[in-house]
Amino acid sequence: MAKLRFSLVAPERELFAGDVDQVDAPGAEGDFGVFFGHEPFMTTLRAGQVIIRDGATRRVFDIKGGFADVTPESFTLLAEHAVEAA
Repeated sequence: MAKLRFSLVAPERELFAGDVDQVDAPGAEGDFGVFFGHEPFMTTLRAGQVIIRDGATRRVFDIKGGFADVTPESFTLLAEHAVEAA
């Protein structure tokens, strides 16, 4: 199965970049999940958790708003503030 290219960027630096299976994010109108091949869209984000899944590996980041840009091959998330959850 093809991988989704994901990038999580906060004002200070890029926190994550890599090929993953799925990313779940807190959209302004509700949570959404993105896989490779997803229809393109852009949306604003609310405060919540971004969950990155790759096989059995799972990483979680807490964000406070931002923007999401999704294409069939990639997902770029520009967060107003983001930190990896403990």
